[in-house]
Amino acid sequence: MRRSRLYTVRSCCQFNLTRRCGDAEVRLMTENEITQDILDSSIKIHRQFGPGMLESVYEVLLAEELKRRGHKVERQKPISLEYEGALLDTAFRLDMLVDGMVIVELKSTEQMHPVFAKQVKTYLTVTGLHVGVLVNFGMEKLKDGYLRIVRDYSGPRPSEQNLRISAPPREIK
Repeated sequence: MRRSRLYTVRSCCQFNLTRRCGDAEVRLMTENEITQDILDSSIKIHRQFGPGMLESVYEVLLAEELKRRGHKVERQKPISLEYEGALLDTAFRLDMLVDGMVIVELKSTEQMHPVFAKQVKTYLTVTGLHVGVLVNFGMEKLKDGYLRIVRDYSGPRPSEQNLRISAPPREIK
């Protein structure tokens, strides 16, 4: 269970959460809904501008699009790390933190490298958050440059009825 100043968050992937804001009750988005908005916004930006711009330009565009959709976006958020009693004030900088729940790491390169996903996994471990998104705007097709990473997933496993099999299983020798 993670605590914030305003509300308690429990496995956001499974519950609709609300918090009180004055007399109104505000529904908080789940991590799944947030990542869906990140994907939709990334697709919109990639379709309009394509690959080839600097990472910092994509960061500004994505932050603006997410804010228009009602999200709280923190750009270049410094993350402290304690190591053997020493506090490292700015050990990391997250490209974006959306709604205090989802880390967004942006790239603008022609290829996906395994180290990009490892970087997001490290950020998730250090921050204690559960969901991160890697978006590489440099890819010709954004679907090849989008990766959602979940740390310590504890939700239901897909059942066989929910899986589509395109060919019958075959024996591997």
